[in-house]
Amino acid sequence: MAQYESSVFCIPYSQERVYAKLEDLSNLEALKEKLPADKVKEFACDRDSVTADVPPVGKVTLRLVEREEPKCVKFAADNSPLPFNMWIQVIPDGAEASKMRVVVKAEINFMLKGMIEKPLKDALEKIGDVLSKIPY
Repeated sequence: MAQYESSVFCIPYSQERVYAKLEDLSNLEALKEKLPADKVKEFACDRDSVTADVPPVGKVTLRLVEREEPKCVKFAADNSPLPFNMWIQVIPDGAEASKMRVVVKAEINFMLKGMIEKPLKDALEKIGDVLSKIPY
């Protein structure tokens, strides 16, 4: 299983505020306007899942499978051509700030690894960037 990590993103909100927003995925509905229309065709979320239609991959659902208050939310991919797990780690950076990183573990065969490694890393950076900029 291969592991990929985003950069660390600084967020000007406390760890508790960030976690409170991320542990209820319906709070991410506001992201719809921030997503590039050419990269994400559909976006929907409820308390425990997020679904996005991402060309050329297709419709992928991330289901929240574990909450570790106040430091981490973990997801499993449903309807994905590539089985993977993702988690968002949040650590305190003083009383009123925090740091976040997005991590993916995926089962990638040797033949595909070279083709999808860079786009996967780019996607993690974009997810982390968008999540770091929303108001908590």
